[in-house]
Order: sequence, then structure tokens, then C-alpha cells
Amino acid sequence: MTDLDEQGRPEPPLSGDETQTLLGFLDFHRATLAWKCSGLGAEALRATTGASSMTLGGLLKHLAFVEHDWFSRSLHGNERGAPWNAVDWEGDPDWEWRSAAQDTPEELLALWQDAVARSRELVAQTLADGGGLDTPARRPWSDGRAPSLRWILVHMIEEYARHNGHADLLRESVDGLVGE
Repeated sequence: MTDLDEQGRPEPPLSGDETQTLLGFLDFHRATLAWKCSGLGAEALRATTGASSMTLGGLLKHLAFVEHDWFSRSLHGNERGAPWNAVDWEGDPDWEWRSAAQDTPEELLALWQDAVARSRELVAQTLADGGGLDTPARRPWSDGRAPSLRWILVHMIEEYARHNGHADLLRESVDGLVGE
């Protein structure tokens, strides 16, 4: 059984193996984003702070895209699925950030939650196939190198940790909610 903190986030294992620890920290950071975006309406998810155009809704959509791109597209070699496959990324490289303002809170949360659930399935499938954390991504980078599942998990922890800092500032500007 996973221990939950006062915000309902799963505590990473204190003595897990490498895989359990990496997945534990990634799930902790995913839960932190969910906490920072919880209970907010459309206006609050569109709020900005300071000179930035970043919003909590944009963070949800961006991280849904990042989940899809790293785990489905890179790790498993799949083509981009909807809605990502209909975007002209060269013409609008910030599409997910910009278009989030037209989505409802329910749509944004469902998109992100579905992406996280699919990512968990894809990681579990990779681990069950026996390659472990050393499994290389099926879609290599342009220079031919392919990151390992370990690298992708650490990168995703970094991605969430960085954006959760943004979420802290945005949520505080919306309704004063503060906390780690």
C-alpha cells in the first residue's frame, strides 16, 4: 500500500529498487500537478501571472503532449495520435499552450489523465517485456542515439518538477493556495 501525504499524493518509496523509486517520484510529481489544478474553473485555468503567458490549463495540455510524445511516440515508436497528429507543429510550435484557452477544465483534465494512464500502461508493458530500464526508445533522435527508459523517466521527473514550480506561482496568483 502506498502512503499518501496530506494532499493525497503518493509518497515515493523510501527503500524501493531503482524502478520503483523512479516511478514513485514521477507519480508524486504528476499528483502535485493534479493538486495545483484541482477545483478550478475555466477562468482560473486561464489565469497568468507576471509577464508570462503560461497558464495552468496550458500546463495540463503541454504535459499531456509530453507524456504522449515520450512514452508512446519515442519509447514505443508509435505515430502521434489525436489531437497531436492534426497540429501543424512547424507553423504553431506552441499550439498546446495557446489552444488550452479554448478547452474546458474537464477536457483538459481528461486529456492529461488519459495521457498519464496510457504512459503508465506503456511503461508497464516495456518492463514486462523484460528490457528493464535499459530498454532503448524505438524512435531514435536525429543523430541516431536513442535514450533509455531510465533516461526518459528521469527526464519526465525533471519536466514535472520544473513545471510544478510554475504551477505553484500560477495557483497562488489565482486563489492564494500555497504549498510544496
